[in-house]
Amino acid sequence: MIAAPGAVPFWSPEEVAASLRGSQLHLEAGGVLAYPTETVYGFGTAIDHESVETLVRLKQRPPSKPFLLLIAGSHMLDRLGLHLPPAAARLAARHWPGPLTLVLPGGDRRVPRRLRGPEGGVAVRWTPHEGLTRLIGTLGDAITSTSANRPGVPPAMAASEIVAQWPDAVNRGILRVLDGGRIPPSAPSTVVDCTGRHPRVIRPGAIAAATLRESAPDLIGDC
Repeated sequence: MIAAPGAVPFWSPEEVAASLRGSQLHLEAGGVLAYPTETVYGFGTAIDHESVETLVRLKQRPPSKPFLLLIAGSHMLDRLGLHLPPAAARLAARHWPGPLTLVLPGGDRRVPRRLRGPEGGVAVRWTPHEGLTRLIGTLGDAITSTSANRPGVPPAMAASEIVAQWPDAVNRGILRVLDGGRIPPSAPSTVVDCTGRHPRVIRPGAIAAATLRESAPDLIGDC
């Protein structure tokens, strides 16, 4: 596959391996990374305050809409100081890695306020995307995630769309784009808030509520 002009190839295992060091250095320097996920292309950064604020400015994100975190293993929850309540633990055991985002309590000393929702929880997903899993594992920490698009524009499904929308950020080196090919249409991840007394669906998605209730019978909401 030929990468889009201005993008870094991120398709084959060899291309992924070749991209890892540069992407790690870019994130550690506070830059924004555009990458393919199992659903759409996303923007992400390291989770320190300055990196997150860079993403806020690039994305023009209102304070009321936090970013979620992508992880590459349950051990990263401990690093973040996040807690898995019993229902969340059962859901994670059944559906991670996969299209399930859990809003979890904890992380008071590690996770910036910008990454918290109005209820105080932090949204986390263990991505099943192989290349992205390798990247996060190389970094050794979670990365932020939000759809790669300007306000009012559909999420990008190809790296070329990102380069076309953000040429200045790419040329200035603020944004590094990983080209993993065009992503086929798919449902977004299901989002379940696990900070309350009962787990609650707050965004319907790829995993139906009936399936989730096999692991968490007290789940509230439907999809």
